[in-house]
Amino acid sequence: MGRLLALEGIDGSGKGTQAARLAERAREHGRTVAELSFPTYDGNPFSRAVADYLNGEFGAADEVHPELAALLYAADRFHARGALCEAIAAHDLVICDRYVASNAAHQGAKLGGDERRRLLDWLDDVEYGEFGLPRPDLVVLLDTPVALARTLVGRKGRRGYTTLEADIHEADAGHSAATRDVYLELAARNDEWRVVATARDDGAPRDVDEIAAEIWELVQ
Repeated sequence: MGRLLALEGIDGSGKGTQAARLAERAREHGRTVAELSFPTYDGNPFSRAVADYLNGEFGAADEVHPELAALLYAADRFHARGALCEAIAAHDLVICDRYVASNAAHQGAKLGGDERRRLLDWLDDVEYGEFGLPRPDLVVLLDTPVALARTLVGRKGRRGYTTLEADIHEADAGHSAATRDVYLELAARNDEWRVVATARDDGAPRDVDEIAAEIWELVQ
């Protein structure tokens, strides 16, 4: 039985880049690796609805109730549950670029106080309880200042799920800041989380290889 690792962070934090670097490093060390990315955008009805949501088809981010939006993401993961469990059984390491915590952070960012706590607890019950998704052995949060993350989002190439320069989450700096706050809250209260800074004290980005080496140490 392999280990499940989730890479998390706000949009522009470098999750995809670091997931690829980690997979390459693990294979170099003789480990079998499977890589998954959420949302899947594999054409299933839930991922199509997620794309519509991110393209603003249902309204602005703050116009869609967080529980309703969260269900789309959770159902997309439930759709992939069989493949995910098979990957864990067949590989030493399974790396997810975004996982359950991404849902909690982005939708929890719309709420505060007791309402946020209720949503986070409800999502835990939905994804890990009702949908039976496996809990990760390690969650690595790539913590990125919002200003840097927004600059990096602006450099992204064309994505298959959207024709917009930035989807409704990426385009909202306030949403990014609130999402980062929720991520840090989750990291502070969960033992399986580790935080890796992607920027130096002056706000400049850290070297990609330096970040990758730190993540590899955590995985080992």
